Amino acid sequence: MATAISGGSRIRTNTPAENAYNALRTSNDDIALRQLRLSTGKRINSASDDVAGYITSRALQARNTSLKSALKSVGEAKNVTAIVQDSLDNIQGLLNDIKQLASNAASGALGTDEKVALAKGAFRLSEQIQTIVDSTVFGGRELLDGTFSGDWNIGFKADNSLLNIGVNLKKTNTADFNITGAASNDFNLASTSGSGATNFAGVAGLNLEALNSISSTDLGKFSDTNIATTLQSLSTAINNVNKVASYVGGIDARLSSQANLLTSQITNYNSAISRIEDADIAEEQLQLIKSQFLQQASLASLTQANQNPQNFLQLLR
Repeated sequence: MATAISGGSRIRTNTPAENAYNALRTSNDDIALRQLRLSTGKRINSASDDVAGYITSRALQARNTSLKSALKSVGEAKNVTAIVQDSLDNIQGLLNDIKQLASNAASGALGTDEKVALAKGAFRLSEQIQTIVDSTVFGGRELLDGTFSGDWNIGFKADNSLLNIGVNLKKTNTADFNITGAASNDFNLASTSGSGATNFAGVAGLNLEALNSISSTDLGKFSDTNIATTLQSLSTAINNVNKVASYVGGIDARLSSQANLLTSQITNYNSAISRIEDADIAEEQLQLIKSQFLQQASLASLTQANQNPQNFLQLLR
């Protein structure tokens, strides 16, 4: 704190000039500070500007970085669920078409050749199902062959992870359809196999590849004695595929909600960081002008103070 000391008539010291110089230095420092804040737009440019604010803003930034990473993870998980849902929708449509062909084959007005033609058409559709399963890939990994599973951290804490997804629609001798409890929440569907009867979509005895073996001498699943069972099995398979699609859709809905939450949290944290760290441009400009006035006044005072010793030297003449 400056004290107004004149120094009397002493010429070895010039206290008024020192006071004016100290005030000038203070003004210069404040001008440099305001110009730094105006140029960077930040009130806190180093820890020395505001120790508590610096620590708080850095902690918020670290948390915000984690939230942004979680939001990216949510987006990647939504990519997976979107691809899976689209494939399941296509499979469901193909199964409906196969069921329609089977329903046509149940008509007593059709002859053996017509039923064989319908069976061959249904088999081609089942091949397309397999094509969809094989081509449903994300990140170089098939999503519907039973080998894919993924966990995504969708929140700030590492244990806030997405439910595990496991779907199997690939040709395999492992034939089961499992809907387990809420702890693991995975669905496992097995498709057709080239040898022996397997369970497609968890339906015992439903082997779509067997449609290719239907001939005029053996109508197999399209025969009068088997067609009703075939239609029922196809209905169950459609229902099972829909269950899987509903499960994946539920995960997608949860991911959408989490994305909205994370986006809102990121915005709120950015706002908090801004309030702590960013400069108020209007206030800084006001303080800059004030310091510039004080700088000019200090320069004038310093000039006047430096003239005082000259006045006392006149006494020695």
